[in-house]
Amino acid sequence: MTHQKILILDFGSQVTQLIARRVREAHVYCEVHPCDVTNDWLKDYAADGNLKGIILSGSHASAYDEATDKAPSLVFELGIPVLGICYGMQTMALQLGGKVEAAEVVDGIAKREFGYAEVRARGHTELLKDIADFTTQEGHGMLKVWMSHGDKVTALPEGFKVMASTPSCPIAGMADEARKFYALQFHPEVTHSIQGQAMLNRSVLGICDARADWILRDYISDAVASIKRQVGSEHVILGLSGGVDSSVAAALIHRAIG
Repeated sequence: MTHQKILILDFGSQVTQLIARRVREAHVYCEVHPCDVTNDWLKDYAADGNLKGIILSGSHASAYDEATDKAPSLVFELGIPVLGICYGMQTMALQLGGKVEAAEVVDGIAKREFGYAEVRARGHTELLKDIADFTTQEGHGMLKVWMSHGDKVTALPEGFKVMASTPSCPIAGMADEARKFYALQFHPEVTHSIQGQAMLNRSVLGICDARADWILRDYISDAVASIKRQVGSEHVILGLSGGVDSSVAAALIHRAIG
């Protein structure tokens, strides 16, 4: 079965695989690939018309450092939705003409945000519309989320508006709804962000309009059939480390060819 898909470009975050897990929990097929794929690779990857959206992961790096990775420029030219998370938001902002700066230093200490935060949702964007953990007396929708950043976006790219904010991070989310580009400074993929699954569901099922037709048990059947076709009457040598990846590969191969 051919599935519509979400591409996750990995900039090195330790929780990138959690993004994939959340997308799959929405029953949408996704793949994680390194962020340094080329425009030509991305063009070929999208050629079958099944690529419905791209997610840019977080990273420990600083987006304004010339030595750090950037998203392939074609990401923003394919005409499909893009969601930037943490560093993904920062590189999106820089690559599209915005500005990112290091955390303010007060008394020799950088004012970084790490841990629980309450974010005000602004602008009633499609991504955050009607998603909130509580409402203030002033009627502001608030989100309980997990922050992990030092750098922050300080100037929006052209066409973007502020989507979320905190007192120390005035641009904690941004959106260009005409192009369906959205970005969050916090991490919706971790369980500490209470409405994180709802946000990712809204992104992949709503904004990206991807079919919710990917189920793990179906993938197992597809993988076994694919292995049988590939191996045929040949033999397979497997290097088994005992880790999750090679153990799953061993189980699938055993089911396919014995």
